[in-house]
Amino acid sequence: MADPARARKLAVRIRQIVSAAIESQIKDPRLGMVTLTDARVTSDLREATLYYTVYGDETVVADSARALASATGVLRSTVGRQTGIKFVPTLTFVADMVPDTARELDEALERVRHADAELARLRENATYAGEADPYRRPDEDTDEGAVEDAVEDTDAPSTQTRSAS
Repeated sequence: MADPARARKLAVRIRQIVSAAIESQIKDPRLGMVTLTDARVTSDLREATLYYTVYGDETVVADSARALASATGVLRSTVGRQTGIKFVPTLTFVADMVPDTARELDEALERVRHADAELARLRENATYAGEADPYRRPDEDTDEGAVEDAVEDTDAPSTQTRSAS
């Protein structure tokens, strides 16, 4: 097991090397506008996963995936030459769905903003169906002492005796 900091540094270096190699060395016409968004290396430094996005529709994304899969060997040898490590990790390319998810979340938030604006517009002229304050309040003209005395009188047992007349 390698140090996690070393794995992170190697992942950053691999992402830099592969992105530069894609830009300069890979001349595959199927390769679209590919952007590497992240790279992760396992703790044993044997496997590297590179996340990428492609600008374009589904066919461009599929073509770019095939182009990256066919260029994996060239990219791995380039990584080996430029890093100088004993064992070069295998490269795996994974399409990054984070931008799609972010776009869907932005659209959902926009729908919620419109719904909130509509609700605020409806609320401006709204009136209460009943009273504004539906909770019962004690009458203001009774004082609290009288109420407490009345409660005490009803709770006390009756001590009056009847006289025979």
